Amino acid sequence: MLRRLVVTALTTTATAALAAAPPALAAAPLPLPPLPLLDSGSSGGHHDHLTLTVEHNGETDGTYKLECHPHPGGNHPQIMQACERLEKLTTWGKDPFAPVPADAQCTMVYGGRATAHVTGTWAGQDVDATYKRLDGCQIARWDRFVPVLPGAR
Repeated sequence: MLRRLVVTALTTTATAALAAAPPALAAAPLPLPPLPLLDSGSSGGHHDHLTLTVEHNGETDGTYKLECHPHPGGNHPQIMQACERLEKLTTWGKDPFAPVPADAQCTMVYGGRATAHVTGTWAGQDVDATYKRLDGCQIARWDRFVPVLPGAR
């Protein structure tokens, strides 16, 4: 019963306030309150960091650290470009690090022995992805990540 009284009182008050408001104000949509930020650490927001280990790719072999949020950093040779590329590859509901589907039909083109292993966190999700250049699909997957991954040598 108390709940019904409170709802009725709030509805009556809101209706009266809208009726008394100037016409332009009454028709204007009410702004939504800001959404709270999800805290995933001491930074007050999400913390995107990746470790990339590249092998058999010539002079680009090595382990690179890449941080994009909240601040770009690490020892990656192209920090800003890599972060920008990751942002472009990230869309809601899709894993930018997803492997090639098992049923994909790929050209039988060998792209060399280069491998890369990517671990860390991106967009709040754990990352553990391996890249190889064993066929046309794998080559395209690697190339889509340049400059996050170095170009094949």
